[in-house]
Amino acid sequence: MNQTAEPAAEYGSFWLPLFVIVVGAFAAILNNSSLNVAIPKFMAIFGVDANKIQWVLTAYMLTSGIVIPVTGYLGDRFGTKKIFVISLSIFTLGSVLCSLSWSADSMIFFRIVQGIGGGAIMPTSMAIVYRIVPREKIGTALGIWGMSAIMAPAIGPTLGGYIIGNFDWRFLFVMNIPASIFGIILSALLLKEGPSRPGLVLDKWGFITSTAGFFTLLLALSEGPKEGWTSFYVVMLFIISFYSLFLFVLIELFTPEPMIDLRLLKNITFLMSIIITGLITIGLFGGIFLIPLFVQNLMGLTPYQTGLMLMPAALVTGVMMPVSGFLFDRIGAKPLGIAGITLTAFCTWELQNLSAATSKEYIIWLMFIRAIGMGLSMMPIATAGMNTVAKPLIGRASSLNNVFRQVFASFGIAILTAVLQNRQIFHYNNLADSISIASPSIQVSLSNLTSSFSGYAGNIISDRQVLSLLYGVVQKQSLVFAMDDTFLVAAVFLFIAIPLTFFLHKPSTGVD
Repeated sequence: MNQTAEPAAEYGSFWLPLFVIVVGAFAAILNNSSLNVAIPKFMAIFGVDANKIQWVLTAYMLTSGIVIPVTGYLGDRFGTKKIFVISLSIFTLGSVLCSLSWSADSMIFFRIVQGIGGGAIMPTSMAIVYRIVPREKIGTALGIWGMSAIMAPAIGPTLGGYIIGNFDWRFLFVMNIPASIFGIILSALLLKEGPSRPGLVLDKWGFITSTAGFFTLLLALSEGPKEGWTSFYVVMLFIISFYSLFLFVLIELFTPEPMIDLRLLKNITFLMSIIITGLITIGLFGGIFLIPLFVQNLMGLTPYQTGLMLMPAALVTGVMMPVSGFLFDRIGAKPLGIAGITLTAFCTWELQNLSAATSKEYIIWLMFIRAIGMGLSMMPIATAGMNTVAKPLIGRASSLNNVFRQVFASFGIAILTAVLQNRQIFHYNNLADSISIASPSIQVSLSNLTSSFSGYAGNIISDRQVLSLLYGVVQKQSLVFAMDDTFLVAAVFLFIAIPLTFFLHKPSTGVD
């Protein structure tokens, strides 16, 4: 089947429908990313601790992880346009309900409603893009579509910080509603329904085992840093996840109509695309997760100031996405992937040299250059894999692609958090061991510092007070060293991805 026939017949141009899809995807991702900075505010408003309010984020993530695998079936069964409109509608309803929350429990429940819609938006929108865009232009189109996936998480914290500082917290959810309603109306009017298979039967056992497996896996990755990786709770979650996903794989391999066609992974280009994208995602979170911690805890910036500081990198990534898509349509993914990942990896490696004395300008420029590499590589690599999938399987491939991305993102945050915590303890112990009140050198230093502080403050300051100040410096320095080590780990994942890009083949056009 020629891939160019359907778009030419359905649309004079695919750009307007593509814009509609981007609006819906952007609204969903922007909302989720803007809530991170609001967690302390929610704790104060609802009078709950951090463990309880963290479920505002976790509930959405877990629900999305459950919904993503089944979206391929739903799109095939009912049509991708219908599922996209329904997903946006559920997400909008969840936004309205969240804005009316009266307690932490009610917000968590309404976030589950949001997650049902939000989880289906990205894989369904990707499937629609592949249906309406000719393969020879898919790189450019997915580059524009991918702007929402990259720019929204970067803009979200800045916008969230500004809203929390200047408006009522409910506006965090209200701001989604106009854009989402706009997307629903335009989708209903401008998108044309794709083919559907009314007789398609749901793979019930595949759905049950995938739900149990991905729910427990994502929950274990989310709770591991807090509960401890060897705790009974987390270990049991991993065990349940392992056996559930093992059964899921067996069921999908022997079911005539599997919910997720795992046989797609026999396609080396598609498999490598998923793995490389996952490794890049971990590297991406190395910046999104660690840089805010660094500049807020060590440089004293507010969340809003942090967002403004990272805004140039977000914008350049967004600009590079369509540029890389345009280049992909002409030269393929391999040269773009090698160049982009290499640039991203070396900039992430350079982040390990940050210190408390590093200037904001240096961090901005380093993140700016890193963002060029990220924007150059991410979408071409994902597109290269999807382009090797036959058109009837695009919906299932999109679901598989997105569920792996969700798992890699959760794994990335979990592993980087664990490295950060463990290395901070390691460096603190090493530095603290060198400080002893019985040490002659420390005695001399304490005497000098005590005299200096007492003269400056006009009061007598004891040795133990000065010693406590030294331990505070040790605590701060150990965090610097730990973050440097964690940046190094994030860079290693990116360097691993570089040789894998040689397995990407230049996509063919016009062939199923």
